[in-house]
Amino acid sequence: MKYILVIGDGMADNPVVELGGKTPLETAKKPTIDRLAAQGQVGHVVNCPEPLPAGSETAILSIFGCDPLRYFTGRSPMEAAASGIELHPGDVAYRCNLIALSDEGGALAQRRILSHSAGSIEGADALRVMEILEGDEAFRKLEEEAGMEIHRFPAFRQIAVQHGGDVEGIRLIPPHDHLGEAAGPLLPSGNQNAKMLLELEEVAHRILDRHPFNEKRRKEGKLPANGIWFWAEGTAVELPDFQKAYGHWGGVISAVPLCHGIGVLRGLRQIEVEGATGELDTNFEGKMQAAYDLLHTEADFVCIHVEAPDECTHNGDLKGKLQAIEWLDSRLLTPLLKRLDGESMDYRVLLLSDHKTLTATRGHAGGPVPFLLYQSGVDSGQGGVYDEKAGLAGRCVSAGCELLEYLFGRRQL
Repeated sequence: MKYILVIGDGMADNPVVELGGKTPLETAKKPTIDRLAAQGQVGHVVNCPEPLPAGSETAILSIFGCDPLRYFTGRSPMEAAASGIELHPGDVAYRCNLIALSDEGGALAQRRILSHSAGSIEGADALRVMEILEGDEAFRKLEEEAGMEIHRFPAFRQIAVQHGGDVEGIRLIPPHDHLGEAAGPLLPSGNQNAKMLLELEEVAHRILDRHPFNEKRRKEGKLPANGIWFWAEGTAVELPDFQKAYGHWGGVISAVPLCHGIGVLRGLRQIEVEGATGELDTNFEGKMQAAYDLLHTEADFVCIHVEAPDECTHNGDLKGKLQAIEWLDSRLLTPLLKRLDGESMDYRVLLLSDHKTLTATRGHAGGPVPFLLYQSGVDSGQGGVYDEKAGLAGRCVSAGCELLEYLFGRRQL
């Protein structure tokens, strides 16, 4: 038996006015997913337990079998693990986003957050932004004073590590939950270290805002990468070994360091696919092929994570969110399962959204999300589809960290 976990990041939503009061999952054409739902079982689960934040950092930790109320120490340490960054005692990791701020107003506090990803900035441009910043003497001096290193990556997601950083009482807010809002009330606060982080953000904004690099982006119709944003602070974390816990082993296919990092910390293989971007243009076929190849090794478990629905929602792209869901169905699941069925391979599928990402706010939300569980060659006869309403009408699994028990058949719905 092979086991397939599929996470459509942020697929779940609330009813959308533009869709006639339906959700994207209710609207999107997803025949294979709905077939699995009709022949399998559909229910709902809460992956983000209160009072923890509603987001992938807690939701995916849950889905991978770790109660975030026990294991969550912050998002960034898990992303650092995926990147091979070792945290030592006293180190604090932060996500350092490259962001787009509005042009009106003067100081950073008066600007609005237009994009948490600097308009889904391209890899080479992201590296150029970091080169500009760390080539500036004032910014580099502040980094040294803060005991900080920013590890560069070809994406909007940068990782900062601060040696001896104090995060007790600190208030750092995810930018993707406050798009369109003024930055002032959201800036770092809560302790002395926050003042240092704020100064780094202010100096970065002064350096980047009217830099020729960003003036060129504006002329090209792109959003500027005219700010950085620290959030997701955390210290080192250790997660229990996956194979010892479940007796199964495999890998994680994702474009997102967080998802890879959780897998690495659990002892799973990190599988990177060329052209996997975390956006709508991600390489669906490459992810499908990577999953197929892994399932034809000694591995019996694969997680396929698709970030595109979440990023499209953050970007205010409803059409893109619908397309991402449909392509997850048509370009990934349909050909993968067709191959496995053609080989008479026995497999089980657990598919779900990790959390809600709301079209109305472009931000995350907690609460129950739908899941489906399917076993090849078995028809439950329950009928139905996969969406939020069907999920709420089905079986309740109270904690996301229990889901793998059902996928591996150790518990029954």
